[in-house]
Amino acid sequence: MPRILIVEDEDIIRSAVRKLLQHAGYEVADARSVEEAEQNHEPDQFDLIISDLRLPGAAGTELINRAPNTPVLIMTSYASLRSAVDSMKMGAVEYIAKPFDHDEMLAAVENILARQGPAGAESDSGTDSGDKPEESDPASIMFGQCDAMQKVFTLIRKVAPTETTVLIQGESGTGKELAARALHLLSPRASKPLISVNCAAIPESLIESELFGHEKGAFTGAVSARTGLIEAADGGSLFLDEIGELPAEAQARLLRVLQESEIRKVGSTQSRKVNVRMIAATHRNLKAMTRTGEFREDLYYRLNVMQIRIPPLRERQSDILGLARRFLKRQGQKMGKPNLNLSPEAMRALERHRWPGNVRELENAIERATILCDGDVITPALLDLDSEGGDEQIPETLVEGNNEQVSTRDADSANDLSLEDYFQHFVLENQDRMSETELAQKLGISRKSLWERRQRLGIPRKKSGS
Repeated sequence: MPRILIVEDEDIIRSAVRKLLQHAGYEVADARSVEEAEQNHEPDQFDLIISDLRLPGAAGTELINRAPNTPVLIMTSYASLRSAVDSMKMGAVEYIAKPFDHDEMLAAVENILARQGPAGAESDSGTDSGDKPEESDPASIMFGQCDAMQKVFTLIRKVAPTETTVLIQGESGTGKELAARALHLLSPRASKPLISVNCAAIPESLIESELFGHEKGAFTGAVSARTGLIEAADGGSLFLDEIGELPAEAQARLLRVLQESEIRKVGSTQSRKVNVRMIAATHRNLKAMTRTGEFREDLYYRLNVMQIRIPPLRERQSDILGLARRFLKRQGQKMGKPNLNLSPEAMRALERHRWPGNVRELENAIERATILCDGDVITPALLDLDSEGGDEQIPETLVEGNNEQVSTRDADSANDLSLEDYFQHFVLENQDRMSETELAQKLGISRKSLWERRQRLGIPRKKSGS
C-alpha cells in the first residue's frame, strides 16, 4: 500500500485530503509544517509527499531537498501559480491548484505513483505509463457508458499517443479538463508536466506575462524575471481552457508558439525553443468568432487539427444514473454516510432534469442532497433540482424592487428575471469605467462568476484599449 505524507497548515484542507486518500486505499500521514513533518515522520520513507506551497516556517518546496528520493506534489492557490511554476523548476513533479476537484487530485496521485520505479525513483523513460494502460485510460478518468462517450474514449486513445494539437469542444461542466488529462496520461509525455490554464480566469493585462513569462523591469511591478507557463510545460503538455477568451495580442504570440515552437518573454529580445504539446478547450464557437474578428482564423486552424466534442449531459441520458451513483458513493464515504441510496422518485427526477450545468451540476446536486439527508434515502426534495441554486448570490441591496414575499414558483421566476435584468443593466452601465474585478466586487460575485454570467447573457467583455 503506497504511503503518502500530507503537509498542509490549514486543518480543513489537510483533513479533507487525508480522508480522500484514505478512502482511495492509501496509507496517509500528515503534518502542519516542514519542521513538524521532519520531527514526527521520515519524509524520505514515503512514496509521495503532497505539500502546500506556503507554510509556516520553511516553504513546501524545501521538502524537495529534504526528501530527494520522494516525489513532491505542490498544492497552491491560483494567485500563486507563478510560484508553482518555479517550484516545478526546483524539482516538484507536479502542482495542483486550489480549489481542486477530487477526481483531479486522485488522478494526479495515481499518475505520479504509476511513474515511480521499485526504488521510488522516477523512470527516465516516458513510456513506463504504458505498462499499465488501464490506469491512464480515459474510461478510468471519465465516466461514460453511452455511445457518444465511448466514441470520445476511442478518439482520445487514438490521438493521445501522437503529437497532434487537440481542440476540445464542450459546454461548461462537461469534463473538458478530464479529457485533457486523459490525453496527456496516454501520451509519451506522461512523465512530464501537464500545465492547465484557464484563460478566462487570468486578468487580460497579465495573460501574456503568465503564458510567456517576463524579464525583470518589463513592466511596472516586474521586480524579477519570471518563467511563463508555456516554458514550464516544456517537454510536457499545455492545456488552455476557454481559449476563446485570449486577447488578440496573446493570440498572435500563441500562434508563433504553434508555428515556430518558440517563445519570447515579455520585455525580451531573445527567443527560446520549447517542445510543448498543445491541448485547447472552449465552450464557444471559435469558427463563428473568426468571422467577427474576435478570434484569429489562422490560430483557429492551427488549433483545430483534431477536434474532440464532449457531449452535454442531456445527450447522455443513459449515463445520468450511473454518474449519480458514482457521486453518491464518493460523497457518502466522505461524509460518513456509506448506505445512501436514491429513491425511485429521485431517479426519475434526475432523468427528467435538463442539466444546463452538465456533470458539474449533477455532482453539486448529489453533494447538496448528501449533506441534507438525515436517513439513508435521497428524495427529490433533497436534490432541489427546480431551484436555481447554482446561480451566484447577489446581495439584496443590489436588487431593485421591494422584498414583499409572493408565493409559489411564479414569484421565484419573477425574482430571477429581475436579477438577470439588473445584472445586464449594471454591467452595461458601468463596464466603461470599472474593471472586471471592480464589477465583480460591486455585484458580490467572483470574477469567474461574472465571466460565466456574461457568456450566458451574451454580454461581451469590454476589451482594454491600452
